[in-house]
Amino acid sequence: MSALSDAKSETVHIFSSLPSHSRDDLERRLVRKLDLRMSVILLLYALNYIDRANASSARLGGFEKDLHLQGNQYATVLSIIYVGFIVMQVPANMFLHWLEKPAILLPCSMMIWGVVSTLTGGTQNYTEVLFARLLLGFSEAPFFPGTIFLLSGWYKRDELAVRTTLIACGALLSAGFGSLFASGILTGMQGKLGQSAWRWLFYIDGGITVVVAICAIFILPNFPHNTKWLTPEERSLAIARLADDGYGRMDHDKRTTMQGLRNAVSDWKVWWFSVALIIDSMAMSFVIYFPTIVATLRYNTTVTLLLATPPWVLAAIAAFSFARYSDNTKKRYIYIFASNAFAALGFTISICTMNMIARYVSLFLMAQIAAGQIVLWAWVNNTFAREPAKRAVAIAMISGMSATGNIVGSYMWPLNWGPTYRYSYAISFAALGVSTAMLGVMHLHLKRLNEQIERNEQNAKDINDLQDPVGFRYLV
Repeated sequence: MSALSDAKSETVHIFSSLPSHSRDDLERRLVRKLDLRMSVILLLYALNYIDRANASSARLGGFEKDLHLQGNQYATVLSIIYVGFIVMQVPANMFLHWLEKPAILLPCSMMIWGVVSTLTGGTQNYTEVLFARLLLGFSEAPFFPGTIFLLSGWYKRDELAVRTTLIACGALLSAGFGSLFASGILTGMQGKLGQSAWRWLFYIDGGITVVVAICAIFILPNFPHNTKWLTPEERSLAIARLADDGYGRMDHDKRTTMQGLRNAVSDWKVWWFSVALIIDSMAMSFVIYFPTIVATLRYNTTVTLLLATPPWVLAAIAAFSFARYSDNTKKRYIYIFASNAFAALGFTISICTMNMIARYVSLFLMAQIAAGQIVLWAWVNNTFAREPAKRAVAIAMISGMSATGNIVGSYMWPLNWGPTYRYSYAISFAALGVSTAMLGVMHLHLKRLNEQIERNEQNAKDINDLQDPVGFRYLV
């Protein structure tokens, strides 16, 4: 352990002694190379969302009728996927921290969910599709927390929000362009080889997912200390720049996976974020019913799916803008608050009117909630950044527990509440208010911690007496 620490100290010393412009040039080249490799996650994320959300588009193509779904069975088909998230995300991220091979684990989980998604197209009844969706949840569970953990192992504090956004834009754009893709399949594949068009939707998307997953194995990085396509100079710089960031995020030898679990479970901030995200997920439940909500505008299936695209394109643009300003200003909560305020306005408009234009405008406003979500995950990463083992568990715990809100949200949009869905929007509005208030409390708490850290630095006689690295501050 001491030898490894000495090596890291020597690495930091070597790069700190370089002229600033030389190191900056090296760092820019490293980040560009890393960004190019990481960009494949945008495609992986898009396929992750499409495979999960296919049931929503398939609903417009006879999915419910062909499988003889009744009552709340469709809502259960949507919600069962989150059981796998709740059960598997923490063990999966703990395993990833131990294995240290995201370039293997993430694509392998992707191949499995691609196969499961393909098989979903062959289901014949409620029991079969329910089982398929349950397996889909278990196989998708490692992806989201694993991706967030991978990003935090490479990027500095003020780089995370933009990178998280660039990757998460895959989900935002797939929410829109996935509808275009679904529209083409539902229109053009009906009856091909004796199969309903909605079945082809699962066959084609699942097959594409498997092919992309195989390619991703050769593109994704692991972590700086074990990524083979880095040069020795690049590896040293990747380690040094994170050490200089003041977070100690490369100290893989300091905490075991089980210690990370204990530290995460005993930190009330993890539970606070978890409850806030559970409630926030309820507010975001409209996302999984988006085609159904757009259908209340009373257009045919093709036009409905086409109209579902523009709100998410604007959401992707807004998310990138919010994340960039969030990184530049090193602030998080204010951008989450602004994003949620737009969404709250959208909910309010939909509650108050059935005017077609006003309700379509409200969809653009509601979609802006995605920008705050992405900044929020960067904030979570920042808050638990100093211990990799704890961070792995904290991310997975928060993500897994938030899936509880998705389960509740799946039942918030029953057909008998349509076409106004006023009760659904009202519940979403209330949930958004509570989660925003809870995150505001966390914002104030972290500000107080920063003030205390600053006082400790001013009063410390010996730098070694400090509990936190000099210059360390929580992003708020």
